Amino acid sequence: MTQANSPPTLNLQLTAMQLTDNRSMGKFAISRGQTVDANQIELQVFPGEPSQILLQLENQSEEHLTLYLQLEFQPEISPHWCQFYQETINNGSTQSEVVQGFSHQLIINPQQRQDIEIEFNFPPNFFENQQAINSENDKLEINYSAQILAYKNNPNEKLIGYQVFDLKIRPRIEYLEFLPVIYREADFLSRFLKILEETYDPAVQTTDNLWAYLDPLTTPEALLPFLAQWVGWKIDSRCPLQIQRRLIRNAVTLYRWHGTRKGLRFYLHLLTDLPLDEDLPEAEKHISLWEDFQKGFVLGEACVNQDSMLGGGRAYHFIVRLKVEFPNQIDEPLVREIIEEYKPAFCTYELNIVQDF
Repeated sequence: MTQANSPPTLNLQLTAMQLTDNRSMGKFAISRGQTVDANQIELQVFPGEPSQILLQLENQSEEHLTLYLQLEFQPEISPHWCQFYQETINNGSTQSEVVQGFSHQLIINPQQRQDIEIEFNFPPNFFENQQAINSENDKLEINYSAQILAYKNNPNEKLIGYQVFDLKIRPRIEYLEFLPVIYREADFLSRFLKILEETYDPAVQTTDNLWAYLDPLTTPEALLPFLAQWVGWKIDSRCPLQIQRRLIRNAVTLYRWHGTRKGLRFYLHLLTDLPLDEDLPEAEKHISLWEDFQKGFVLGEACVNQDSMLGGGRAYHFIVRLKVEFPNQIDEPLVREIIEEYKPAFCTYELNIVQDF
């Protein structure tokens, strides 16, 4: 004779935290060897993102229950991809425990409830990692059948209940957001859209970030000569890559101020990475340029010790002083070549490189 209406001693609710369809939630009750099974549950897992199934257990009997929970997968998965998070609520106090692997043992006191979260975290390179395909499997498994087994005391004693659920590994598909909800339920269509997304996504990303390809500071190195040709700039291999980017980006400004003191200071700033120091006096700047206005000794016009000097008075002559922090900080031959190219042809100059102690 069987007892059809025996009260359950343990209520267990199994909830998938990632909803996929109407079969995402179910519950069953264990009562003296009887199990009432609900609809099968599906959990969808995205590699690199944690996905959880929540177990809510409540002991409605007047005796202690010692349970041994066991997870089994077909085919098998790595134990590093599964963790138990147990949360015990008793008389208003909460205690937490983390267990890695496929088994977990717990004691449920009378009239006590325990929440156990089973978290799955597959590696981000799950689909690209060929180690997932072993000698036994000639293809990558993305569908797993799992079951939770509840034993009394230990796995060697009586099995008092179980629940089956499906574990599906799927990539994150952004194209599904553009489809009506009814089409999102088709698994084949979802995976087919992922193929299209992987194919066209590089082109879409290139179009969305086209501005970065047209900026010399962010463009790939292979595209830099193309941008230099756009502005008629000759790339000098002696300059580091970052300086070449800055020169190409400011090429039009350098053309506009070619042959002027402002343009030469700006060019030397880009080339040597020395600050401009616009707010400092000329004598204190890291890049100083000034003209020699002293006249030579001219009879009838000279005032000795006032406005003339013997051997001075070079016309159209200017002085360039670069203040560096350590020796060999800048390439002096390259700097002289740039000054010769950028100054007016009739001018002469003097270059002084001093160290700022």
